[in-house]
Amino acid sequence: MAGVTNAPFRRLCRRYGGGLYVSEMISARAVVEGNLKTMKLTQFAADESPKSLQLAAVDPVIVGEAIRKLIDAEGIDHFDLNLGCPVRKVTRNGGGSALPYKRKLLRSVLESAVAAAGDIPVTIKFRVGIDDDHLTYLDTGRIAAEVGIAAVALHGRTAAQLYSGTADWSTIARLREAVPDHIPVYGNGDIWEAADALAMVEQTGCDGVVIGRGCLGRPWLFAHLEAAFAGEEIPSFPRTSEVSLLMAEHAKELVAWFGEHKGVREFRKHAAWYLKGYPVGGEIRAKLGQINSLAELDDHLAELPDAPLPPENQRVARGHTRGPQVVGLPDGWLDDPFDDLVANPEGDSAASGG
Repeated sequence: MAGVTNAPFRRLCRRYGGGLYVSEMISARAVVEGNLKTMKLTQFAADESPKSLQLAAVDPVIVGEAIRKLIDAEGIDHFDLNLGCPVRKVTRNGGGSALPYKRKLLRSVLESAVAAAGDIPVTIKFRVGIDDDHLTYLDTGRIAAEVGIAAVALHGRTAAQLYSGTADWSTIARLREAVPDHIPVYGNGDIWEAADALAMVEQTGCDGVVIGRGCLGRPWLFAHLEAAFAGEEIPSFPRTSEVSLLMAEHAKELVAWFGEHKGVREFRKHAAWYLKGYPVGGEIRAKLGQINSLAELDDHLAELPDAPLPPENQRVARGHTRGPQVVGLPDGWLDDPFDDLVANPEGDSAASGG
């Protein structure tokens, strides 16, 4: 969710329902170094509460330093450690979905994070494993429980799958069985509409769901989820006339946060996600993907036809669909899952945002 779950988008999503809205991935080393780009990503809007920050780390000492610094500087209320990022620039240094394979290093990183956070909860999100021959999720869940992690979340794909194929929800069920009952287990993967979330909980016994790509261009999904879990009627999908108002508001929020030059460019990808599945012509889509100002956006939004979302397009995929891939790893990483090999601590200094 790099470049997506910034403060403006979190605020927009929060309007539609309860839940915990987490920042995009922040590099622990970059925080310790005081990297200016990274420190901007750690900022929260004045009305955000709780402040939930996603952190990536490969070094036990660095993660502890970063957490203490962030508590002092930003007053963070919750840390979520990213152990699931499959992006090569992260995994090739032992971070993200590569880290759980090294059980001793994983335990050290988690113990350091929990100790530094004190009373502030630390959770983790991870994948099934590196590939089908190197599954790690059950050990990860057990280690997390032993060191005091507050909750765990599993994406039912391996790093090698990337975003291809279908998430294997049965792994979430097995994790729920393996982790002590008092630790919540959340499921992630292929939740495109509220019915998917209900199905995941029913099939796996998980305690809740984590939304990733499902909210791209669909901030109203959280209202649908809240209604579904409450047993209430799920609201109808908005028509393009309603979506266009939301798009304009989102773009203005991004401009207020980043300035017009960066904010408008950040919005371009969102425009494609908002209209995915709607009966909107390619010419307007192309124009929206090249906007350079809020005035241009308003002009093009005025050209949108007023139309509903066809029912057959409610589950249309948005965001990354790439995969499978060969996972980039440090040399010798797979030789022994229990050795003391430490990842390159310098390697993640530019990895904020995934």
